Amino acid sequence: MIGFELSEHQRGLQRLAYEFARDVVRPAAPHHDETGEWPDEVLRKAWELGLLNVHVPESCGGLGLGTFDGALIDEEMGWGCTGISTAMTANSLAQVPVIVAGTEEQKRKWLSPFIEAPLLCSYAVTEPGAGSDVAGLKTTAVRKGDKYVLNGQKMWITGAGHASWFFVLAKTDATAAHKGMTGFLVNAKSAGVTVGKKENNMGQRASDTRGITFEDVEVPVEARLGAEGEGFKIAMKAFDHTRPLVAAAAVGLARSATEHAISYAKERKAFGKPIGEFQGISFMIADMAADVEAARLLVWKAAWEIDQGRRNTLTAAMAKKCAADWAMRIATDAVQVFGGYGFNKEYPVEKLMRDAKIMQIYEGTSQIQRVIIARELFSR
Repeated sequence: MIGFELSEHQRGLQRLAYEFARDVVRPAAPHHDETGEWPDEVLRKAWELGLLNVHVPESCGGLGLGTFDGALIDEEMGWGCTGISTAMTANSLAQVPVIVAGTEEQKRKWLSPFIEAPLLCSYAVTEPGAGSDVAGLKTTAVRKGDKYVLNGQKMWITGAGHASWFFVLAKTDATAAHKGMTGFLVNAKSAGVTVGKKENNMGQRASDTRGITFEDVEVPVEARLGAEGEGFKIAMKAFDHTRPLVAAAAVGLARSATEHAISYAKERKAFGKPIGEFQGISFMIADMAADVEAARLLVWKAAWEIDQGRRNTLTAAMAKKCAADWAMRIATDAVQVFGGYGFNKEYPVEKLMRDAKIMQIYEGTSQIQRVIIARELFSR
């Protein structure tokens, strides 16, 4: 039987996340959007409620929640503020490589501390000259005895200024393209690690995006994830878990934009009646609402598949592409519904439009998702 009814546990989780987004995230969002300050207090409260680090395994003291449960949380966080939700989800992106490829000893060492304190970590793969083309990265790791020496630069790393450690992808064999990449767990306080300035981004300003430089950073062999040459596979496998989460946040943003548009269309009058009674506006909102539902179903399917142990690369890419593209269009249409007021910072939808754009870029651009979808379809 196919059903869409959430379990009692899932409904409780969803309600907890919604109330946190409503009572804590939304009230704090304007301040952090305006100032760009890191939402430390919000993240601490999320950690205290158990809404942070939810995928840490039970063997490490965590909840061990699956991707579907995480998507329920992330939709509500995205509804509250995707800048703050990105600051939260960045932890999951960095932790998942450890969860899927780490030894039990590595999991205990690197993941257990997140249950004891509201710590953060970052996924450091993108470089100044290697974004979508991960195989083009230049960071190297050369083995010397029982250590690797890491050199290179990373860019656009979320949460880098507050991370306790980084998942880093580096070349251990410069001649082997993606098969020459290896994953490492690097302590942020290691000698030779330099974290750059916070970037002044257009949207999701509550998040923290920086570059990182590694200069002769010594990394113990036991901090290597998997064998040499398995790093690319591990990094891409992590995306199957996290793309549904990012897509869920995009659904939350789109839902928020739709709700604001409906509310405004009921109140704003033109030519003697609410603008929502005009077909031009009502059809626009109808499309917005339909796309929110469709995107959520894709997210749920992709999340359900990975939790069932199935390969979800195709549906994860579809969910990410559709949710991101539709969130951008829905936020833009919400601004249009608001008219001149939508272009003003005193109204909520201009922030949603700015925040939505990065959804089409990070965690694999919408163009890259199409490449993945086409590759999966033609390889079958």
